[in-house]
Amino acid sequence: MPNIKPISDLRNYSDVLQDVAIGAPVFLTKNGRGRYAIVDIRDYEKADATLRLMDELAQGKKSGEEKGWLTSDEVKAHFRERADEE
Repeated sequence: MPNIKPISDLRNYSDVLQDVAIGAPVFLTKNGRGRYAIVDIRDYEKADATLRLMDELAQGKKSGEEKGWLTSDEVKAHFRERADEE
């Protein structure tokens, strides 16, 4: 069950922050409507990494559709070349 509190509870912010845990954000309402979420930093970092990965995948898909897809042999050769450079 989501942990929902009115934003006025931030007057005692240490009590609100105690309720925040990994996988258990606290949702704050303003005038009875959902407005903010307080999440554990590890959840934030995971969500941020997921968004960046999804963006990279979308860019790769777009590139493949516009410029053509690489064969598996071309991909392997590309990574072999990069490994040799290092």
